[in-house]
Amino acid sequence: MGMMKRLTAALAVATVLGGGLVAANAQEVVLRSADTHPDGYPTVEAVKFMSDVLKKETDGRISIQVFDSHQLGEEKETIEQTKFGVIDLNRVNFAPMNGIVPATIVPCMPYIFTSKENMRSVMDGPIGEDILKAFEPAGYVGLAVYDSGARSFYNSKHPIKTLEDLKGLKFRVIQSDLFVDMVNALGANATPMAYGEVYSGLQTGLIDGAENNWPSYESSKHFEVAKYYSLDQHSQCPEVLMMSKVSWDKLSPEDQTAVRDAAKQSVTKMRELWDAQEEKSRKIVEAAGVEINEVDPAPFVKAMDPIYEKYADTPELKDLVKRIRDTQK
Repeated sequence: MGMMKRLTAALAVATVLGGGLVAANAQEVVLRSADTHPDGYPTVEAVKFMSDVLKKETDGRISIQVFDSHQLGEEKETIEQTKFGVIDLNRVNFAPMNGIVPATIVPCMPYIFTSKENMRSVMDGPIGEDILKAFEPAGYVGLAVYDSGARSFYNSKHPIKTLEDLKGLKFRVIQSDLFVDMVNALGANATPMAYGEVYSGLQTGLIDGAENNWPSYESSKHFEVAKYYSLDQHSQCPEVLMMSKVSWDKLSPEDQTAVRDAAKQSVTKMRELWDAQEEKSRKIVEAAGVEINEVDPAPFVKAMDPIYEKYADTPELKDLVKRIRDTQK
């Protein structure tokens, strides 16, 4: 179903229900939340946890119904629906928001964070709060930042320890100019490709490798056909839980505070689940004989200078880059 058809259908449902923010009765409010990930995924479970917190804090008056497994559409479609208030809450990666909220570009830049701990500290602090505030002029309320893991390179040829090891290799990347430019700048050949085609591409030699986090590498079975995993951690682009400004404005100030507080509490739950999933996935691929190696990131980071010049191209974005890097000194 195309985006406009999905939006029309969702609007029709919302009309029947009285809008995206559904009033179950005069006192109760049920917020509709979208996620492309399946039931049980850390982000899905985190929003369910947020609903439990909200119900407790409001004596059952406010709750959240989570529509997982892209029931309400893919990320691009649900972003549109959220702006119009057809969907109240939405969990999406920062990447599809880059063209809507420019501040989201910086956390998606390659090697911007030095570790998972650095990313979490930055996004939990004033910098993260400023990025969340930048959602509002675009019609959204940024509530919380979730993890999406660290993406690293894996391939079927040999370990990647230096830039020289990347030369000539064909890597699948997501369909993103930033990712294409990043891989090419490292000396490899970027091949944009749908996620579902990667396994066969690796199996047939159409591509030599790809890049992703531990849970995706494991659950996709890519480790079966690409047994070299190199921990360069080039991207830790986070995810955002955001709310429609239309739906937000229907809430009282007290209820807005309750929603924001519950969202913040859900971050801890999401990270607990994510860390556990990463550990489980890594153990599975290690048991399967995958060769894992560490990488000195310094030469890789230096190779990204042209990418920063191209994408962090305004005074505001350059300042945001500087603020993040200052946390690492």
